[in-house]
Amino acid sequence: MTEIGRASCLIVDDEAPLRQVLMHLMRGDGFECFEAANGRDALDFLETHRVTLAISDIRMPRVDGIELLREIRARYPDTAVIMITAVADVDVAVKCLAIGAMDYLTKPFHLEEVRARVRQAMERRRLVMENRDYQERLEERVEAQARRLEEQFLMGIQSLAEALEVKDPYTRGHSIRVSHYSSVIARTLRLDDEMIWQVELGGHVHDIGKIGVREAVLNKQGPLTAEEYEHIMIHPVVGWRILAPLLGDAPIALNIVRSHHERLDGKGVPDGLRGRAVPLEARIAAAADAIDAMTSGRPYRGAEMTLEGAVEEIIRHGGVQFDPDVVDAVTTAASSGKLALIPRATKPLLTP
Repeated sequence: MTEIGRASCLIVDDEAPLRQVLMHLMRGDGFECFEAANGRDALDFLETHRVTLAISDIRMPRVDGIELLREIRARYPDTAVIMITAVADVDVAVKCLAIGAMDYLTKPFHLEEVRARVRQAMERRRLVMENRDYQERLEERVEAQARRLEEQFLMGIQSLAEALEVKDPYTRGHSIRVSHYSSVIARTLRLDDEMIWQVELGGHVHDIGKIGVREAVLNKQGPLTAEEYEHIMIHPVVGWRILAPLLGDAPIALNIVRSHHERLDGKGVPDGLRGRAVPLEARIAAAADAIDAMTSGRPYRGAEMTLEGAVEEIIRHGGVQFDPDVVDAVTTAASSGKLALIPRATKPLLTP
């Protein structure tokens, strides 16, 4: 089904009588018609009007039909163009079709021939636009499906991170809390929304590498030996290797996974980064991770700290272990009440 009956047409020719003949013909077929005496006037008109079809002579003053055709194809690709000329030149016809004309007519022509060529051009235009719309909708569906797959993947990763914690009541909910504290610090630093989102994601999955740590070490109820500590500190690299192929679009989150145990003084792991070489997002997560560790407590550490006590420790190690800007953000967020501890789950898991 063509668009004739609800379409518009621009007739471009330097011969006024021919313009009137074509306009009369096209109006009879339901087109709303406009006219221009040359290519320059046609381009001026098209700047403020969109037409379905342009029928243009080739040889005209100012801007000729070939240049008009190029401009229409470049600027108004939805407009179908039929070229008309008094010179039967195969090379010119081929050139017009190569540029993008839908058809090519030679004067003199029969009006029924014009009608037939217009119908063909409009049908081709319809098919081209339908194909383009299909491709765009297909791309949108593919993108939407990719987003859904990514969301499902991230949910799975977060569930896995939480599953690592449920066996230990002292770390249960650790990733959620680190994600939240990191987000509060990032917002206090006035970071942009995309970075805040990735900081939250990084907090959720920062310890995913612990799936590569021996369970006996991971859940040990006493102080770690030097060998055990070295073993457990492989988790940033393990986590980074697991997630790097999957979070290519989230490099900030990946930086947190790899570098949340780096220190400002260069004595951290795994890369011994120093100062500003430690990514800002990792410096944020390091402070959030430390806050949760200090306020969660462990059997061999004694009583857990209050938030105030943890903030004092963060301040005390500022400039050595923690970034001074991040320390300032922690103190600001804590004093304003935006940084508050999330209660830990204390009930044991139900067993069958």
